[in-house]
Amino acid sequence: MTAGEQRHGVELTNLDQPLSAESNATKRDLVDYLDAVANRLLPGLTGRPLTVLRVLRGRAFMQKNVPAYTPEWVATVSMWAETSQREVHYPLCDDRRTLIWLANQRAIEYHPTLGLADNVYRPTHLVLDLDPPTDDDFAAVVTVAHLVHRALRDADLAGVVKTSGAKGLHVFVPVDDAVPVDDVAAATRALAARTEALDPDVATTAFIVADRGGRVFVDSTRAGGATVVAAYSPRFRPGTPVSFPVAWSDLDRIHPTDFTVRTAIEALDGGDPWAEAMPASQRLPTDLIEHGRTIPVARVAAMHEGKRRARARRAEGGTG
Repeated sequence: MTAGEQRHGVELTNLDQPLSAESNATKRDLVDYLDAVANRLLPGLTGRPLTVLRVLRGRAFMQKNVPAYTPEWVATVSMWAETSQREVHYPLCDDRRTLIWLANQRAIEYHPTLGLADNVYRPTHLVLDLDPPTDDDFAAVVTVAHLVHRALRDADLAGVVKTSGAKGLHVFVPVDDAVPVDDVAAATRALAARTEALDPDVATTAFIVADRGGRVFVDSTRAGGATVVAAYSPRFRPGTPVSFPVAWSDLDRIHPTDFTVRTAIEALDGGDPWAEAMPASQRLPTDLIEHGRTIPVARVAAMHEGKRRARARRAEGGTG
């Protein structure tokens, strides 16, 4: 480990090492980028339990629990994890110093919860994740994003859109705290279903991949304690792209690879498009919630369908 310099009270090391063979970026590039966008990135992280993707010795892994050597000035929050049956100590990235410390730990991706730490299962935003059928079909995602925009307008709601930094798009709709989390989840399902109904030849809500038929998946499952990569977060992909805010009117003119840790600062041109475009929190329409209550939860429905198909295959095999 080679010492390099100090920044915001954090000792930086190995700054000239590549993040990966395909990253086209060094650790210094990562630190410089995160330092430059800190004022824009931090509002989406503050007060939210954070999962990061770190890269060590060429191996990438998601990390929720802070390591034992974490400085005492890094804020944390403890939450019980049902799956692992243990207490997990999540970092809270509330300030620039913590962000730079995480960057020095080679934390490339930043995935905050949709809810704040004091009520993590209550999302502050309704989110739709648009996932293309293939990595090279971003044009199809843009087409479906325009359908989402139309479905939002039809419901008298306003939202913003950003590249995921990978191959798709994320649509965020800020919501007030007038309804419980189950109603936010229901409204998310309804918006996904209404998007699909606008053009079922290009959009689908089918959770099972084999059922999507080459269409863009409108994922409505990001609610109730879920995480979504933050706006301006880098991604661990070739070229080190970042999740970047885009105006609805510009979707047809951009590609996710346009925005990387090397190019995004210039593209921002001194602005903060995520904050500037984000609407005020909105009350979810009752009819949208009621519609969503009639739609099964995608993962649950997929689980039951998978079991049904497995039984059918066994029965078919038994009659052969």
